[in-house]
Amino acid sequence: MRKQWKQITLIAILLVLIVGFFIPMPYYITKPGSADELEPLVSVKGHPETVKGSFSLVTVAQSPANIYSYVASKFLPYHEIEKDDEVKYEDESDEEYNVRQMYMMNESKNNAIQVAYKAAGQQVEVEYNGVYVLSVMDDVPAAKYLHAGDLIKAVDGNEFKSSEEFIKYVKSKKAGDKIKVDYVHDKKHESAEIELTTIDKKGTVGIGITLVDDQKVTTDPKVDIDSDKIGGPSAGLMFSLEIYSRFQDEDITKGYQIAGTGTIDPDGNVGRIGGIDQKVVAADKAGADIFFAPDDTITKDMKKEDPTIESNYDLAKKTAKEIDSDMKIVPVKTFQDAVDYLERLEKK
Repeated sequence: MRKQWKQITLIAILLVLIVGFFIPMPYYITKPGSADELEPLVSVKGHPETVKGSFSLVTVAQSPANIYSYVASKFLPYHEIEKDDEVKYEDESDEEYNVRQMYMMNESKNNAIQVAYKAAGQQVEVEYNGVYVLSVMDDVPAAKYLHAGDLIKAVDGNEFKSSEEFIKYVKSKKAGDKIKVDYVHDKKHESAEIELTTIDKKGTVGIGITLVDDQKVTTDPKVDIDSDKIGGPSAGLMFSLEIYSRFQDEDITKGYQIAGTGTIDPDGNVGRIGGIDQKVVAADKAGADIFFAPDDTITKDMKKEDPTIESNYDLAKKTAKEIDSDMKIVPVKTFQDAVDYLERLEKK
């Protein structure tokens, strides 16, 4: 009888341990991911890779938390626990989150192509089709009309050349004002009078949507970027450097393994990203010699909201010191900053 109870107890313990892996928690675990060379992902017709070094994007690994990963992350270095609502928008499903990440990556690729081709003196044309709606806040008037996947073509009869122009126009209005929005829903052209509202605690006026530009970028020669397994906008800078390198007569890597991160806009400005410390760890493990980090500006408002906030560059430099890395951490505000640094670099 005692033996039977031991068996039952053992089975019960095993069941509890197994179930612990599947009990969902409202958290995500992030940790250092990988540094992936861009050469296999980028193809420019007639311009194969010729550099002896490499350019690599760097990732952060992310997964839903279970009881065990949550507890382990309390003790493991460079493992972060993030609340569900810090990762996803309110009422956003996992599928919608993944779609949003893919569209952000697509916008990042388009920006990188524009920047690289213009800098290399190559032909690039951009056809702006409107603002693609990624999600809509539940408690705004726009929710009656707009849905994820809709394409906004014009506002008050105005067509825009970028989402920045769209946002600037909307912000020039007041909460309570109504604007006429022309949009495409399920391949049908629609229009609606939508009341503007405040969308955050600061009183920012808006429609209440997250968005990306819907652009068609045409280049000569043709360029293809295989990024189906990569989400988010943080590889923009490194994509632009990889593409730019294909048009140079000399090896701009100078033989170094170069990793980095940062968003890129069509004007070549490099933007702040999340998980910079984890990306430094991943790049160091991959043997990178140089790491480009966004040299972003921390405003008074940002400091007021989070007194512990640091610029990407400062945190990257601090992390490299903590892990005793030999990587050179290089601050960049623009694509041109990175190019200028590479031009000054001595061959390895």
